[in-house]
Amino acid sequence: MLLLFGWALSFADVTAVDAETVSKKIGASFHWFPVQKSFILVTEKDTAKFAVGIPYASVNGSTIDLTASPVLDDGHLWIAEEDVNKLFPPKSEATAAKAEPAKAEPAKATAAKDAAKTVTATKPKNETAGTREVKTIVIDPGHGGKDSGALGKNAQEKDIVLAVSKLLKKDLEKAGFNVKMTRDKDVFIELGQRANLANQWDGDLFISLHCNAIDASAERKKQIKGFHVYVLRAPESEEDKAIARRENKVATLYGEKNAKEELSPIEWFKLEARLEKYKQNSYMFTEEMLKAMDGGKIKRQAGGVGGAGFMVLVGALMPAVLFEIGFISNLEDEAYMMSKAGQEDIAARISKAVSTYKDAVHSYRETLGR
Repeated sequence: MLLLFGWALSFADVTAVDAETVSKKIGASFHWFPVQKSFILVTEKDTAKFAVGIPYASVNGSTIDLTASPVLDDGHLWIAEEDVNKLFPPKSEATAAKAEPAKAEPAKATAAKDAAKTVTATKPKNETAGTREVKTIVIDPGHGGKDSGALGKNAQEKDIVLAVSKLLKKDLEKAGFNVKMTRDKDVFIELGQRANLANQWDGDLFISLHCNAIDASAERKKQIKGFHVYVLRAPESEEDKAIARRENKVATLYGEKNAKEELSPIEWFKLEARLEKYKQNSYMFTEEMLKAMDGGKIKRQAGGVGGAGFMVLVGALMPAVLFEIGFISNLEDEAYMMSKAGQEDIAARISKAVSTYKDAVHSYRETLGR
């Protein structure tokens, strides 16, 4: 069957249309993300996100049920025609009439209207994290109390990250930031509660500090070392999945409500829809972290950047990263992370990243006239 949009195919008794052709028809930009197998259609008013095999769409942050899941077939992305009409209804004649140019008005009346518009446009808005100036930083020292985290030959993860966090807090406060810590002593706090605290404090940036580790031979432990910055996104490697499972295991180990080591595809899709507005700023801060950490004693592990389903980041309604400072299973990394000089250096570099990120957000706001 040939449709107005071009090719069509039938799956599960539903007529489908080519998503890219649809985007041209409705005047939307089309963005395809092959790794996540998701795509976005962006019009002047709406942003609709779809994922292959998922019967939901995210429209302006709200989850909408679809008639059928999008399908990737023969290099084309297909979505149900019924869903297209529901999400992007054709403009009616009445709507078109409203859009017609208004009749000319007297100059004084027009000037008065323009002035009113100017007042409305400059009225202060209740901005969300990621779009406003960066002021409040939430530091999350991983693990704590009965949860020691990863164990090195001479140290525990919970102790190293707490020491670095305290130094980081001091550096950031000197730089003029309002700083909160999810824990400032050796106590256990559930993963979900950490994000809740960050939200209660209305944070602008959430940084969860950890130490990495591998369970391997002594020779292998000598080889694997370095820092890694993670954002909340669907994992692209088995290694990232494994690290997330290790960090998430504490929730299931101690019976935390709704705890899980991995997220399902549908959970990922719903989560990404909710956190879409913070993702870009999380990446922006990650870039600043890489710049600040480069040249330090602890080098990048692999590319230095990864993504996975870290439960501690899931509920944080703000730009957020999980920073694996180094490998506690590597004697060289462990010794540096245990030393006072090493901890001060790491804290100073993170503080520098926060400051340059703040400047970047400020510059971007200026380009928008805020």
